[in-house]
Amino acid sequence: MNKIKTLLKLFLTMFKIGLFTFGGGYAMVAIIERELVEKKKWIEHEEFMDVIAIAESTPGPIAINSATYIGYKMAGFFGSLFATLGVVLPSFIIIVIISLFYEQFIQIELVKYAFNGIQACVSYLILSAGLKMFKKLKKTVLNVILFILTISGIIIFTLFFPQIDISSIFYILIGGLVGVVVYLLGYFKKKERGEK
Repeated sequence: MNKIKTLLKLFLTMFKIGLFTFGGGYAMVAIIERELVEKKKWIEHEEFMDVIAIAESTPGPIAINSATYIGYKMAGFFGSLFATLGVVLPSFIIIVIISLFYEQFIQIELVKYAFNGIQACVSYLILSAGLKMFKKLKKTVLNVILFILTISGIIIFTLFFPQIDISSIFYILIGGLVGVVVYLLGYFKKKERGEK
């Protein structure tokens, strides 16, 4: 019975996140953090940061990867299944309904204005999530350098968007490579000092 309650809680929480978040994974980060770290206290903030890093560097949308991880942590395989279904179903249902009436739907002027408003909100949600995560991040030299490089990359990309044709995968690979190099440097330093 307790397991069923946990599965239901997981499903409903992820369904709520999926239903009330517009703009994809990055826009969901702030809401996922509020629901899972601050309200439910299912994971600590440090673990949440790791979940986001792993979810972003593995194939698939960040929200689905995060839901799968949290679900598995809470209730194993069925937990990950229910959490993933919960976060995916709202979008699926909404898209199916919109696709049935797409032609009529897109011509409504109110809908166009609503989408413009949603775009502005999504930009704010992404920026807000990034700043919130940076505030809680340990201020190591590596983290500050990566933050500065990221902000610089965003500014350069924004200013010179038409001339630049570099895939975001390139930036993810560079970030991963920098992380591995820093880890190895730290590992070899510890070995020299005789630490485990």
